[in-house]
Amino acid sequence: MAEMQAQPVALSYNEEKNLIREVNGIAYNRYAIRTHVIQYGDDLVEVTKQYTQGLLQPGDIFFITEKAVACTQQRAIPMADIHPRPLAKFLCKFVKKTPYGIGLGIPETMEMALRECGTLRILLAAFVSAIGKLFGQHGWFYKVAGTKARAIDGPCDCTLPPYNHYVVLSPAEPEKVAERVSKALGVPTLITDINDLGADILGAYPPDIDCALMTEILRDNPLGQSHEQTPFGIIRKTQMQTA
Repeated sequence: MAEMQAQPVALSYNEEKNLIREVNGIAYNRYAIRTHVIQYGDDLVEVTKQYTQGLLQPGDIFFITEKAVACTQQRAIPMADIHPRPLAKFLCKFVKKTPYGIGLGIPETMEMALRECGTLRILLAAFVSAIGKLFGQHGWFYKVAGTKARAIDGPCDCTLPPYNHYVVLSPAEPEKVAERVSKALGVPTLITDINDLGADILGAYPPDIDCALMTEILRDNPLGQSHEQTPFGIIRKTQMQTA
């Protein structure tokens, strides 16, 4: 287990992001919590307790990036350990590259999608995606392939070491993870998959959390996804509300 740094003394936010986001006339602060580099061997519940000590208030909602959860579950796979099949090398050529992440655009990430989702499902997603592109529509691949495929993260230049040499999969049982952390901290908890292209809530506790609202509050990715090293965050209503 990596040695944890001293607890931050105050809440802050990533300077490249906005602290406040307004949704439905209500303003929310989205604080970011910097941690050590979380990895396999860390007890996620204990880590969250360590870094939130003295920071949480009634009404807060705590959220965790899916990558932090996955890394504690040994679902970060070294690139050197992945041996893509010919199909993965073929399919990845048709994945649209974006400046926000490599997605399934390399053989190693596509290979893991085939393993996680099943070959037939990925082939169906690729077929549907090709049909969609004929009509000028995009995004069908992940609608068919599902959350496990969409959440796979590949290495890129901005990835925090040592994960710039890893493929990180979707976390296992995110609903149960959210429940464990929520009960330990005493506040509602979300497991989030958010980047500069979109936002998903993978797990939430208690179950009656308005995930659609939470998605809108976090849609602009306040934790970032590169050098920030802020896998935890807190949502808190501001005192200011607009008409």
